[in-house]
Amino acid sequence: MSDYKFKGNALTAILLLALAGGIAYITAQDFMSMWAEDKIYPAEGFAEHKLSEWEPAIANTPADTPVYIQEGSEPGGTVLILGGTHPNEPAGFISAIMYLERAKVSKGRLIVIPFGNHSAFTHNSPQDAAPQRFHLGTRTFKFGSRASNPIHQWPDPDIYVHYPSGQKLDGSSRANLNRGYPGTLNEGLTQAASLAILELIKKENVTLAFDLHEASPEYPVVNAMVAHERAMELAATAVMELEFNGIPMRLEPSPVNLRGLSHREWGDSTEETLAILMEAGNPSQGRLRERTDEALVLTGRDKAYARASKLGRLFVPYEEDQPLELRVARHVTAVMTCIEQLEMVLDESKAVTVENIPGYEEIIAEGVAKFLAPEA
Repeated sequence: MSDYKFKGNALTAILLLALAGGIAYITAQDFMSMWAEDKIYPAEGFAEHKLSEWEPAIANTPADTPVYIQEGSEPGGTVLILGGTHPNEPAGFISAIMYLERAKVSKGRLIVIPFGNHSAFTHNSPQDAAPQRFHLGTRTFKFGSRASNPIHQWPDPDIYVHYPSGQKLDGSSRANLNRGYPGTLNEGLTQAASLAILELIKKENVTLAFDLHEASPEYPVVNAMVAHERAMELAATAVMELEFNGIPMRLEPSPVNLRGLSHREWGDSTEETLAILMEAGNPSQGRLRERTDEALVLTGRDKAYARASKLGRLFVPYEEDQPLELRVARHVTAVMTCIEQLEMVLDESKAVTVENIPGYEEIIAEGVAKFLAPEA
């Protein structure tokens, strides 16, 4: 090979390596941009804490996440709203943030954890071409992943053995916060986060606990409350009230033999807590969806789902869309309806009074951004 050809090949290799390095650098910066925290603006009266206050072992780890508590002037029960168990289910954490940024508590206490799986907010789902962020007015929020970030907990096993039941699940369930309860410090980051959340529920004597989710429209348990048996009376009363007001809501019992989920383990691990998980219908969660982009996240408008609806294959009413306003309105209103029934189902000592939360029709008509704090 001549010196000319050798030098030419070497120069080409150097240029290609430089190009690859530049692309890797830009990609890494884009990836790492999700490590920045979303800005939130708690309403007056909320005190900020960290989840590690209830389980010190997660301090200074990606499992630690903000916890906000507001206490009313009158004693009463304690309500927990957990959002962000799955950060690619935005109605869950946006509903929690709406309570955080608006609530005025006059009786009892309200605890809000907006970003339950903190690690899962630091990346988005690989191979799904999912957006990293979505916008509500002037506000920007991350669209994370269902699973904890693999750089924080890796590798997933072939089979995940749930502690302490011994139930065997697929290996990816190890990175799912809603398969980790009651939690342990001897498994992984996700299970440690589960343990910390349950420790908070126990130590704060939580009366009523919500875990807010979204599910695909073709999934039977959608637009539903899934309630532990101890919470069934409250959930049934709330469902009847919602139905009376034109908001259809399924009521599902927590499966006794399906371990690791919040509604099962929160109830079984405590003596009094009423545990409820809520699911809203979101096409960006479904298998039938087309392009997974910000428009789909916000509007739920998808041709494949419109076709499936006409064929009767969905478990939600689908009028060509399923917007975030509708999904958030369902969660926010259902949570408030349950809170309002506490005194009747339990007794006055467990009542919690929360004001300044918009109603169902208001959220749908005026949009979610209207009821979030303005960008500071």
